[in-house]
Amino acid sequence: MKKILDNIVFKIVTGIIKVCFICIIILYLSFIIIQRMTGNNSVFGYRLFTVATGSMAGVYDINDVIAVKDYDISKLKIGDDIAYRGNKGGLEGMLITHRIINIEDTDKGRLFTTKGVNSLAEDPKIEESQILGKVVGVVPIITQINHIVKTQLGFFLLVFCPLVLIIVLEVLQTITDIKVEKNELKLIEKKKKSTKEVEKVEKKEEVVEKKKEDEIEIL
Repeated sequence: MKKILDNIVFKIVTGIIKVCFICIIILYLSFIIIQRMTGNNSVFGYRLFTVATGSMAGVYDINDVIAVKDYDISKLKIGDDIAYRGNKGGLEGMLITHRIINIEDTDKGRLFTTKGVNSLAEDPKIEESQILGKVVGVVPIITQINHIVKTQLGFFLLVFCPLVLIIVLEVLQTITDIKVEKNELKLIEKKKKSTKEVEKVEKKEEVVEKKKEDEIEIL
């Protein structure tokens, strides 16, 4: 086991797995923390949302993570995808990401009509104050991680297996280190015993030599 754990190729492979796993976890946790802590408020001019329905499928699929940028509402045009907070027709409080299909200028400001690309019905008209920003695209890496983690197989392969592997390797490495340390201590003890035995032999020889010298002096 020690030979395997000390193998340079094995160390490189396990090192890569650890780094990839840690990076994935940090990225995904950062995304979740940003969403939870900001409460969908803008951070550096952007918001991150997870697509929950298939109304924009083909453009933004379910579980895609999209970036919504703070945008000058006066510059919005038909065909732009926007995120807004619904307040009518059963959409109260919901965050919607749909496409602008019509814009009306009124005395109270601009009114926008939106619709999902896969929806037959139009959304209730929305006011400027409801708009959170313009969708600028999908966040690729986090989206891929999100798609994988949202499936049982993906979670098992991407999170559970690497985590178990890392834990097992760390335990094996710890056990190996303990065994090595014990062997080293045993060797040290053996050396100490050997040294003591040598010292005893030397002392005995010294005593014998001294006796001989004493006997010679007496003679």
